[in-house]
Amino acid sequence: MLPRFPAVTRCLSLAALLAAGPAAALEFPLPPPGEDVIGQVQVIKAKYEDTFADIGTANDLGYLEMIAANPGVDPWLPGAGTEIILPTRFILPPGPREGIVINLAEYRMYYYPKGQNVVHTYPLGIGREGWGSPIANTKVTAKTPNPTWTPPASIRKEHAEDGDILPTVVPAGPDNPLGPFKFTLGVPGYLIHGSNKKFGIGMRTSHGCFRMFNNNVLELAKMAPVGVPVRIINEPYKFGLSAGKVYLEAHTPLDDKGDPSVVDKHTAVINALLKREDLANNLRMNWDMVRDVVAAEDGMPVEIAVPNGAGGPAPMVSSVPYDMQ
Repeated sequence: MLPRFPAVTRCLSLAALLAAGPAAALEFPLPPPGEDVIGQVQVIKAKYEDTFADIGTANDLGYLEMIAANPGVDPWLPGAGTEIILPTRFILPPGPREGIVINLAEYRMYYYPKGQNVVHTYPLGIGREGWGSPIANTKVTAKTPNPTWTPPASIRKEHAEDGDILPTVVPAGPDNPLGPFKFTLGVPGYLIHGSNKKFGIGMRTSHGCFRMFNNNVLELAKMAPVGVPVRIINEPYKFGLSAGKVYLEAHTPLDDKGDPSVVDKHTAVINALLKREDLANNLRMNWDMVRDVVAAEDGMPVEIAVPNGAGGPAPMVSSVPYDMQ
């Protein structure tokens, strides 16, 4: 059943892999303090007419998330009966669990409603090359239903060069690129908003703003108030604890200068681990598995270590091998 899945995927528990059925919405109970992993990976069977865009929309997953989790499967014609992995298991982003947290590297938002012991997570479209989304600590400064759109001069110029003359103001409605709702951020010129296109969520397609599925942005609008903090990070490698085991989740790094080298990726992994002071000096690490996870970049948490003193497989070492330094 599993030969086409990435090798690291086979390290997930069988129960996690076979938890079938699509999620209606990605809302999870917050794990207790010291725990970081939420959700379960699911597997469904594609219908003849399914595409990754359709499956992603139905399951709150972005296009590139689906691609990464299902290498070798045609995203436009998976084929009836083809098993499709839904990567609906996540390591929570590092840092405070409050407000809105956007991790650019995974094209995903996490929202922690104040006073509730849950987390909501949504796929995002982010800034394309040359129009990168910012890394910032900011907040929501305004909420606007049915927004109009006034294209900035830079965007109007870009479209005009392609023969597409934009109006000065685009009225609210189904043709508005902002969709049915927008959140204005404290970083000038940047928004969280819906879209008039289904395709592009979970990809680098915007001029720097954060695009959401329309049903997601409307759901968020009911929960997130003006003033809610927004923390925007870029963390392709996330470490997390769950049930006494240590997991690594790896995404393709965002780099407008080209693909980072293997050495650069390994350095980034070590730096991400060192930020976790609760883990960095207290692990028996399976570095072979770490290399596999980093190479796969499939966006799913994989067990790579146990804390010193815990039970687990023997071939783990605590020192960093030369080729990971």
